[in-house]
This record gives sequence, structure tokens and C-alpha cells, in this order.
Amino acid sequence: MTAGTHTDHPDRVFRPNWPARLGWVLVLGYTAYAVSTLDISWPRLLRGMDHGAKFLSATVPPDVSRWKLLVENLTESVEMALIASAAGILLSLPIGLFAARNLMPAWLTWPARAFIAVCRSFHQVIFAILFVKAVGFGPLAGILTLVFASIGFIGKLFAEAIEEISLKPVEALRATGAPFASVLIYAVLPQVLARFIGFCTYQMDSNLRNSTMIGIVGAGGIGGTLFAAFQRFDYDFVATILIAIIALIIVGEYISLKIKAVFQ
Repeated sequence: MTAGTHTDHPDRVFRPNWPARLGWVLVLGYTAYAVSTLDISWPRLLRGMDHGAKFLSATVPPDVSRWKLLVENLTESVEMALIASAAGILLSLPIGLFAARNLMPAWLTWPARAFIAVCRSFHQVIFAILFVKAVGFGPLAGILTLVFASIGFIGKLFAEAIEEISLKPVEALRATGAPFASVLIYAVLPQVLARFIGFCTYQMDSNLRNSTMIGIVGAGGIGGTLFAAFQRFDYDFVATILIAIIALIIVGEYISLKIKAVFQ
């Protein structure tokens, strides 16, 4: 094809994609229909902004008189996140390995992937409700919830990272008769270690955030105190709790960056 062919037939180059245009029209039409059925309106939005302004005014100044209760519950949230992250990471290592289709047989990868899918199927609050019913109120339910969340996230990404590795080092070690453990340590792990560290630090940060939320349903942590403060209309203490949670997440993010910098 010559260079002048495109200019001779511009209609062939910029031919309109009518199926795509029809798809956009259908999406916009359905969006308008959904807005009309979900009771979304400007008057309601303006009323909400007014209520929000009143709520924010009630949070000033924050109440720091109950700082001991705040520190105790924040410490519990951090402990839950640390324990759940450690357990979730240790369990995700073999599960993610079993789910890697380029290293494991199908009879092993499918059950592992099914278990990871179950861990990813429900939101953390739903898992927290189930574990609260199973083991009762308190941090244990929260830890179990965060462990399952960690397996669902790290296990899936770890399996995908293994499936993307170069198999040349693996085949070379297998050709020398090296055992499977040596293949993992010297051929697989060096290719995925940096990404795995990133997955773990992100999940730790995520567990810190989620540990402050699942307490709303009784799974321990600062969430229960936050929910109780909302119920009592104790908005100045709510502001203190929210500020403390933001500070905790910022510190967690800083630590995550430092950990990733060590392994880069």
C-alpha cells in the first residue's frame, strides 16, 4: 500500500463506528433512566449539603478529653491489622503458588483459584458479620475477616505474578535435576520478590484502613467506638476519631514506602 492511498480514500480511514456510537447512546440513556429511578435530584442534593455543613460545624472543636479510649481502640486496630497481615501473607504464599497454572497441575490450581475467588467474593463487612456470628464480638472476628481479605488479594496477585515470569531459569534448573524447592528459591522467587513485597505492603495499608471499619459491626477496633459516637450524636468526638484514623493511615503509608524502598 502506497503512502497516498490514505489520502485518496479518507472515508475508509475515518469510517464511523456505528456500533460503538449506539453503545454510548444506550449507556447514556440507561444512566438517565437510573438517575430518574433512584430519587436523585438537585433539591435533595442541596438539602444534603446543608445537613453536611451543620454536621461539620458540630465537629468543631474536636473533643480530646477521651484520648485514652481513643489510643486503646487505635492500638487494637493496629494489632488486628498486623496479626491479620502476617497470617494472611503466610497463607497466601502456598495458595498463590498452588494457583499458578504455569507451575502446578490443573487439579491443584482450580481448587486454589476457587478458594481465592471465595475470599474475594464478599466485602469485608459481610465477612465481619459472618465471623461475629461464628466467634462472637471482638478482635478475633476482625482478624479472621482481614485474613480472608488478605488471601483474596495477595493470593490472586501472587499467582498472576508467578504466571508472568520467564520460564527459562525454571527449565534450566529442572534440566540439572534440581528439586522443586530449589526451583522456587532460585528461579521463581527472584523474579517475583519485588512485586510480592509491594503486594504485602499495600495489603498491610489496606488492613489498617479496614480494621477501622469492620468494628462498626462488632469486629473490634476503633470502628465500634466511631459508630457509638455517631449514635450518641457526639460529633466532636467523631471528629477526633476521624483525625486519628487519618493520622494512622498516613503513618502506615510512610512505613510502607520505607519498606518498599529497602527492597528496591
